[in-house]
Amino acid sequence: MNTKKYKTIVLSDIHIGSKFSHTVEAMNFLKENSCEKLILNGDIIDGWHLVRNRKRWKHMYNSFITLMLDIQRDTEIIYIRGNHDDFLDNVAPFTYGNFSILRNYIHESMGRKFFVFHGDMFDNVTSNIRWMSKFGDKLYSLLLQINRHYNDYRRRHGKEYFSISKLMKDKVKRYVSRMSSFDKNIVEIARKHNCNGVICGHIHQPEKKYIHDILYINSGDWIESLSAVTEDFDGNWNVSHIKA
Repeated sequence: MNTKKYKTIVLSDIHIGSKFSHTVEAMNFLKENSCEKLILNGDIIDGWHLVRNRKRWKHMYNSFITLMLDIQRDTEIIYIRGNHDDFLDNVAPFTYGNFSILRNYIHESMGRKFFVFHGDMFDNVTSNIRWMSKFGDKLYSLLLQINRHYNDYRRRHGKEYFSISKLMKDKVKRYVSRMSSFDKNIVEIARKHNCNGVICGHIHQPEKKYIHDILYINSGDWIESLSAVTEDFDGNWNVSHIKA
């Protein structure tokens, strides 16, 4: 298989353990695209779903771990703790060979520095009202289930795919972002750490934009967006969307 080589690849919010996760597609992307540094930017393993639904660890999940072990032979892997994999608080910071588990990370490339973190620290609901955050996660799972049946109906009637769950999540996340002064906090944390940009996940909205003079990049998710962020060897960043 011919793979495309990048300097850096950033993935977040795969949510392994959720029945809505496109884990196989994420694995296929990593098999088809290699890099010098792989940043797993939080919510890779969904501990909330595994515990709440008493799910067994499936063979597919082992395949992902095996792939990570294969990749780390030639690639530095940085795993950033997210809110759904907050069980990593018990081990972070941790480094063994090419593999590290961290709460945040400063990525330096081509004379620029990027503050890398999951993004939940700027979500007031996730940070301060844990029960509401978990209730919202249950509601989102219900919307995903409704969305699946709704689009089965649309497909049978020759209509295009339309995501009710994504529409609702985007509206909620935009509201939470406004309430949390998200843009302001992005700029402040970048300047606090003397960085030119910020890379995060959490809100499931892949994006690349400037907030004042700070480059903001969000890697999206592998529930609905199926997106990744890549950096080429000239330091150019790109948001890629993968078809399921």
